[in-house]
Amino acid sequence: MILNRKIISFIGTALIFVMIGGFSGTAWAQDIRLAIVYSDSLESTLRTIRGIKSAITLQYATTAFDEYLLSSDAAVAEKNIETVAESKPRLILTIGTFATQAVSEKIKDRPIIFSAVLNPETSGFVKSLNSPGGNITGASLDIPPDIQFNYFKRVIKELKKIGVLYTRETENLIPPAKAVAQALGLELTAIKIESEKEIPEALEKLSGLVDGIWSVADGQIFSPSSTRFILLNTLRKGKPFMGFSRNLVESGALFALDYDYKDIGRQAGKIALEVLSGKPPSAIPVAVPGIIWFHYNEKTAKHISVVIPDDLASVAKEVYR
Repeated sequence: MILNRKIISFIGTALIFVMIGGFSGTAWAQDIRLAIVYSDSLESTLRTIRGIKSAITLQYATTAFDEYLLSSDAAVAEKNIETVAESKPRLILTIGTFATQAVSEKIKDRPIIFSAVLNPETSGFVKSLNSPGGNITGASLDIPPDIQFNYFKRVIKELKKIGVLYTRETENLIPPAKAVAQALGLELTAIKIESEKEIPEALEKLSGLVDGIWSVADGQIFSPSSTRFILLNTLRKGKPFMGFSRNLVESGALFALDYDYKDIGRQAGKIALEVLSGKPPSAIPVAVPGIIWFHYNEKTAKHISVVIPDDLASVAKEVYR
């Protein structure tokens, strides 16, 4: 009878230990191997990687991460991708558009979780942000238009009409942005151009119609030379220009919103945990930035007679002077 009690006591203790381990997700977790693929060693990329690892190791403490830095040489990069495929990781985490493009084109039998990608829908990585489809989803760098427009209204109190230039590359972003603007009491005027040569005329027309100019990350519009032209002309005309990155603010845009790359990585890591638990990537919506930073150019603000509200100035991540 004493022996039975000891057995029962041991079994009870073991069950409690197993339950605790099960709930924590670490004590009895099986070792897993994941691949991280990226194409540069910029601080933003390294922060994204740290965010990914911090989110995943909270649940799987002994996760093995195989990191692959893609070469800029196409033939070498292809061999890198072959090595990734041969290693058969549980899933692949990609950072940036180049790495995501390279991996998604070659690997179809593994879940792919991207991060630090702009316009994943326009890039063709996902069918839509809410229903990605296929074997891929992830965390984008796209700040929703409603957040952007609300910040614009806070900076320019009398803002009623905003304008934007776009091309085929970003055409799909315009209809939902117009709907969002209308819901916020704004009118969005969008002018489509076919080439960089059309920018001067289109910008001139837009400047005469709107109170401020919004921008989208469009590679067909924002080359180094055209970016300088846009910034100089909006400054001369006194038009508040909202950049799509802090780099534009440093160059002369009035303000922009930016993101925390480590937070982007954490979001990708959380999505990876969902996939590891059995959820298909196709059913997991693309995540958008959760931490948003405000940047503004004080010199530009003074030049066009705009006073940045105290509540925004006090929390600005960077002020360019």
